[in-house]
Amino acid sequence: MNPIRLLLFPFALLYGAAVWLRNQLYNIGVFHEHTFDVPTIVVGNLTVGGTGKTPHTEYLIKLLSKEYNIATLSRGFGRITNGFLLANTNSTHEDIGDEPRLFKHKFPDLTVSVDGNRVRGIQSLLAHDSGLDIILLDDAFQHRRVKPEVSILLTEYSKTYKEDFLMPVGNLREQSSNSQRADIIIITKCPPVLSPLDRRALRDKIAPKSYQNVYFSYLDYGILQPVNPNLNALHYRTVTKALLFTGIANSEPLLYFLKSQKIEITHLKYGDHHNFTETDIEQLIEEFERINRKNNAIIITTEKDYMRMIGEEKFEPVLSKPLYTQPIEVKFHGEDNEEFNEQILNYVRRNKVHSDLSKKENKPGA
Repeated sequence: MNPIRLLLFPFALLYGAAVWLRNQLYNIGVFHEHTFDVPTIVVGNLTVGGTGKTPHTEYLIKLLSKEYNIATLSRGFGRITNGFLLANTNSTHEDIGDEPRLFKHKFPDLTVSVDGNRVRGIQSLLAHDSGLDIILLDDAFQHRRVKPEVSILLTEYSKTYKEDFLMPVGNLREQSSNSQRADIIIITKCPPVLSPLDRRALRDKIAPKSYQNVYFSYLDYGILQPVNPNLNALHYRTVTKALLFTGIANSEPLLYFLKSQKIEITHLKYGDHHNFTETDIEQLIEEFERINRKNNAIIITTEKDYMRMIGEEKFEPVLSKPLYTQPIEVKFHGEDNEEFNEQILNYVRRNKVHSDLSKKENKPGA
């Protein structure tokens, strides 16, 4: 651990005391938790970024949207707007944030919304569409004002919440003991091959409660997709050299994967949700020209980073280059896929019946 962070230990104690008190006030009912008739599923974590919330939320969207009318509700980190906002295909990252924009970009028919006040956000969503079957709350594990029916907690394989510390010494938003609020725990970003011994060791490490189901997922990297429609998708074996630039919380798994494909990578790493400046863009172009002496290099970025580039004139110098995005998809190990899907679908089926009955009972004249 960084020695400078250790000097911040007293601040971590003060922060931890404040978080503990807040949670206790919710636990004993001093602060009110709101419930809604519509089924709600929270996807979140105990740490600051990097556990794979976005691809896991996408997994749920794909799983549920085939059969149900669903909506997503996010805070919309980094946006310059306020209050509740429904996304449309013309919404920019400044309107709704990069992650909600990615949802709308990939699922144009999906109802995507943002509001820092989750209670108001759900109320606004239901006022917009009373026929919603499910609301997915992205990055809302700490937002205790809404009491979800199912809470999914993500923790990373390389460093679970049991091995972390409270901010600012570590990256925990709250004490690891609050993992007990989760119904489902997913250990994310596991290696593609995970032995039964590793699974058992990880389960023992996080020590789940009897009511908590634990699943193991990993990231599957798809074929590189060109931003310019005149270019073809690329398989990794055809790429020898690339400039990778990222503005996400944890780019190490992606970097490791690309290097494992025998690609010579130059990596420009920026902070999570980084707001790229013209100086940053100039640096990108200069670095690309440096490594592209034989015209055999490409530029790679994440799908989420690309959301901050669409329609932005300052990115034209980068967009004119051979720029590719790296698709990622969540997959589960072994039988976890079927078991996780069945648990989520069973929950939705049960609670949709309850929701439909509640709507019928509350209907005037019923």
